[in-house]
Amino acid sequence: MSTSEFDLFRINEDHEALREAVREVADEQIAPHAAAVDEEGRFPDEALRALVATDFHAPHIAEEYDGVGADALATCIVIEEVARACASSSLIPAVNKLGTMPLVLAASEEVKSRYLPEVASGRAMFSYGLSEAGAGSDTAGMTCKAVADGDDFVLTGQKSWITNAGVSEYYTVMAVTDPDGPRGRNVTAFVVEKGDEGFTFGAPEKKLGIKGSPTRELLFDGCRIPADRMVGGLGEGLKIALRTLDHTRVTIGAQAVGIAQGALDFALGYVKERQQFGRSVADFQGVQFMLADMGMKLEAARQMVYVAASKSERGDDDLPFFGAAAKCFASDVAMEITTDAVQLLGGYGYTRDFPVERMMRDAKITQIYEGTNQIQRVVMARQLLRG
Repeated sequence: MSTSEFDLFRINEDHEALREAVREVADEQIAPHAAAVDEEGRFPDEALRALVATDFHAPHIAEEYDGVGADALATCIVIEEVARACASSSLIPAVNKLGTMPLVLAASEEVKSRYLPEVASGRAMFSYGLSEAGAGSDTAGMTCKAVADGDDFVLTGQKSWITNAGVSEYYTVMAVTDPDGPRGRNVTAFVVEKGDEGFTFGAPEKKLGIKGSPTRELLFDGCRIPADRMVGGLGEGLKIALRTLDHTRVTIGAQAVGIAQGALDFALGYVKERQQFGRSVADFQGVQFMLADMGMKLEAARQMVYVAASKSERGDDDLPFFGAAAKCFASDVAMEITTDAVQLLGGYGYTRDFPVERMMRDAKITQIYEGTNQIQRVVMARQLLRG
């Protein structure tokens, strides 16, 4: 693996203007509700309204489908800035991209035209159904079935850990269509609609963090859907799912960077104001070394995410490595920085009166979803060994 481009990414004036605009929305309309959203475990409706009003809810959708056509780097900036204020809210643009990316990559023009404008307008959200109770990291081990019946397919089974389940109107669901076929090449992708008969949701999961983003099972009991909702070809579902993750792991890296930035920003303000032993806490060299390490690692993570985003935009062959590396490194850094932020606030950092404990809890999931960081290391190693 090598990189010949000197200009891996370029932050232009449009990107900087976008950052300022998103930060203003996040600071004024999202951050004030973040603690209540976490405490009450409720969906951040205020954030959804603010993001839809400013076209930040699904910025990746192309203009031909009534979207704003933001590039991958711009989409990461949106997610990063929202996550800085509220990680739960950042899952609105992140999951809209995750759910629709299979359509962007592989769906027919008819399917794209039917669903993408609905998301671009803000009338609907889109989630993604891949994992199951017995098939998490081992995605090819899924058992959810889709049996052909005339012009329809009948879905039976379940999907686990589905972000924004019950709130989203549409779901890209992977199901086995050929139980006797080759493992991994017997899966097909479909769009399932919230109102489809035989499609229900499990109870909301009780989670450590991102409490404002509902996580539920998808349950299919003879759920009949038309064959024209297939995404890509028969048996191509898992390939599409993994290609999707190559792109969307970058957005989880962006989310992690945003969470870490929010924690560092708050910690910096706190240590400059807090007095101990007659001095500002920020004057102590041990604290300064902690802050320096936090800032250094955060900036390294941001650079990795932006490089990966640019590779996602171009569709570079080495995106699988860079997407996995960006997600893995940024999420590990976010966990470290948020933990250090709690430490810098001392006892106050351990209370819900301050936001850093929420940020630490929210950061943890970035090391787990869209492939655990152990799986990211498997992906990276495979890419390296292939040369």
